[in-house]
Formats: sequence, structure tokens, C-alpha cells
Amino acid sequence: MPLWLSWLLLGLIAGSLAKFIMPGRDPTGCIFTIFLGIVGAMVGGLIGTWLGWGAVTQGTLDLRSIGIATGGAMILLIVGRIARRGRGA
Repeated sequence: MPLWLSWLLLGLIAGSLAKFIMPGRDPTGCIFTIFLGIVGAMVGGLIGTWLGWGAVTQGTLDLRSIGIATGGAMILLIVGRIARRGRGA
């Protein structure tokens, strides 16, 4: 599987899981969900590497990578909700 397709699939899975675990009034749509998952994978990979849990494995789609990416996406959802609440929206 090409690398870009792996990242899109990881983004879709992680973003969907994060939105399922943390339901709320967040932006919807497939593109946003994929973007949330991909950026979540980057954030989760940085935090996971820093804490010694491992990183998102490049080129493969395994459970650890999905878990780390989902955790990062959940962090992004929390930060986004806090930012929107502080803005008064």
C-alpha cells in the first residue's frame, strides 16, 4: 500500500474513533475527520515517542499506531473545545 494511502486510512480510522469516543458538536465531514486523524497521529507520535510508548509506525497500519493516533486526535478535540469555549462560541 502506498504511504500516502496508509496515512489517509490511518487518519480516517483515528479521526472516526476519536469522534466516536468523544461525541460533541465538532466540525463534521470526511475531510475534517481525516485531517483530525492525520494531525492527531503526528501529535500522538510526538507524545508517544517522548513518553517512550513508541511512535506511529510509518508505512504500516497496526493497532499501536491506531491507538496513538486516536489519542492524539482526542487531545486535538479537547484543545479545540477549550478554545471554542474560551471564545464564547
